[in-house]
Amino acid sequence: MSRTQLPLVACFLSVSLLSTACSSGFDKDAGQENSGKQDIRVLIATSGPAETSAVKEVAAAWAKDSGNSVTVDVAQNIDQQLGQAFAGSNPPDVFYTSGDQFSTYAQRGALYAYGDKLDDRDDFSPVLTRAFTYDDKLYCAPKDQSTLGLAVNTTLWKKAGLTEADYPKTWEELEAVAKKLTGKGVTGLSFNPDYAEIGPFFKQSGSWLTNPGQTRMTATDAANVKALTFVKKLLNEGVLKYPKDLGSGWGGEAFGKGKAAMTVEGNWLAGAMKKDYPDTAYKVLSLPKGPGGKGTMAFTNCWGVAAKSKHHDAAVDLIKQLTADSAQLKFAKTLGVMPSKTTLFDTYKQQNPGSTAWADGAAYAQLPVTAPGMRQVMAEFNTSLAQLADSDPKKLLSDLQKNGASVLDGNAR
Repeated sequence: MSRTQLPLVACFLSVSLLSTACSSGFDKDAGQENSGKQDIRVLIATSGPAETSAVKEVAAAWAKDSGNSVTVDVAQNIDQQLGQAFAGSNPPDVFYTSGDQFSTYAQRGALYAYGDKLDDRDDFSPVLTRAFTYDDKLYCAPKDQSTLGLAVNTTLWKKAGLTEADYPKTWEELEAVAKKLTGKGVTGLSFNPDYAEIGPFFKQSGSWLTNPGQTRMTATDAANVKALTFVKKLLNEGVLKYPKDLGSGWGGEAFGKGKAAMTVEGNWLAGAMKKDYPDTAYKVLSLPKGPGGKGTMAFTNCWGVAAKSKHHDAAVDLIKQLTADSAQLKFAKTLGVMPSKTTLFDTYKQQNPGSTAWADGAAYAQLPVTAPGMRQVMAEFNTSLAQLADSDPKKLLSDLQKNGASVLDGNAR
């Protein structure tokens, strides 16, 4: 189980499929709106049977109340299947749209912008609605969200002679406790070599990889160099190890098996720990502050509607049911995700007291880079981060700056 296996982050869409879709299926001409009984097709990227059942249950209730019918299909590779469907001019009516794929779909005219039809649009987190806004239009309703926190193995914590007073609040304190926790087959800290999980350090240092509008790269800012240099220091000191170096597939596995005393993971960790490592005692803390303050990441999907769908009104009505307060709290309980509405956070924290740190992080979270064409650039950056221990942080960020600028400059033309 990992972040990339969850519904919050989808798989990469191949360049060839995207090119085909752009040439034949990504246009803004929708069919005539149907009247009478509507047959809605929904495509989701599920994390497992629990999610599939939860979505189908809400959809079935809507169908019964509305007199329409709904078919919910589970994608094996949702980006690939959507690309083929757009290219064939036969997309599903409603589908999961990942944050990093949204802008490409919107730019190509594949999505129907229905944000102005949401009576409760102001209830959604502003960070999330910005993620699904293109050309000043809110295209789709955020489905849910996750943020990152610092999970601490409380048993290993006590064995190292640490108390709650030692919970790290700064980078320096994080490094100090990681050193104390390292030894006897345990590494102090572990997380994936992924910019999404290293990203909080950039924010905590006081910068980010692009400007807020994602029109200009800022990867080589001194604050970003400082952040990546700090992560490299932890690696070189041996107090931070990537999961693969601990014989694990992701940070949660290394943490659950007791190979790492701390990990940086999202609220999907709660479900994995309950299922796979129920005997591991742990606590989730807010990520330590850096010289620039607080920082974490936010991950989300939205409920997209195809521009070519002939069921826009019915599709939006279904989405209103899927994002209703009761549905969001149900999904939170079933799937471990957090509601996308800030108005539900107090209730969510009451129902999930162990997730308070994740919920609090939503107020200052940073979204991943989502500008059109940037997926491959960020994938290459992730590849370089895997070699960070033996690399020059300035060089890695300089390469990202150059590669990203070529894409963003092209978007501006």
